[in-house]
Amino acid sequence: MNSAGTVSARLAMAIALVSTGGCMTAKIEELREAPTQISSHEAIVLLAKPHLEGTGTEDKFLDCLERELVGEAVSADVAERQRSGKEFEPRSNLSKGPFQIYADHYFVDALYPWLEPSTAPANAQGFSAFLARPGVAERVGEMGVRYIVWVDGVTQKTDGGGSIACAAGPGGAGCLGLGWWEKSSDYEATVWDLRQGISAGSLTTDVKGTSVMIGAIAPIPLIAPVQSTACDRLAGQLKAFLLGAGDEETAAVSPQ
Repeated sequence: MNSAGTVSARLAMAIALVSTGGCMTAKIEELREAPTQISSHEAIVLLAKPHLEGTGTEDKFLDCLERELVGEAVSADVAERQRSGKEFEPRSNLSKGPFQIYADHYFVDALYPWLEPSTAPANAQGFSAFLARPGVAERVGEMGVRYIVWVDGVTQKTDGGGSIACAAGPGGAGCLGLGWWEKSSDYEATVWDLRQGISAGSLTTDVKGTSVMIGAIAPIPLIAPVQSTACDRLAGQLKAFLLGAGDEETAAVSPQ
């Protein structure tokens, strides 16, 4: 096959794989244990569930959830202003937000050491004991935080294969081959009602996607945005849950 035919074959392969590369499936589930109806002046705090061992939820995922919920990554902005020595408020004051966000690290520091991995409540009994500690309920009330949302889970590579080889010569450079990898974003958000001292319920999202890298002269990536899709879906369900309108939903999605 001549060079033109080789290029055509590679492009045909790329076009054929567009429909399969970057495919995703997403599943959202909700378990409600108590009614919720947050108001615009009340705040939530999103916290990565503490782990004594292993990897906790990524900071960028929590930042993404905050942006999807209220339009700003409040915790990241507060941390940056704090590092820069600038004035800051640990609690948002968004006039058009459905509710407010309290900066995660500031909340944990304000209640030290009760939210550290070795002392953080892991169940309903531990949560009641946490609120019963001297000064905790009063401090939480001063901060105006209504709900703690514990977020647990990670995005990780689960499978992959293939290879791409790139080389340069007198006639130019090019790549040939096919590589693919599968990622899974599996997260759970548990909502604790600080006013009632109970668990209000939990939401889970499980997004799986396959990305493809095609070597056809130049590498052509077909990326499945697994983590951002999980963030978008979980944030939408969490907002509806907190506002009192959450329903169980299962969906399959594909990239735009």
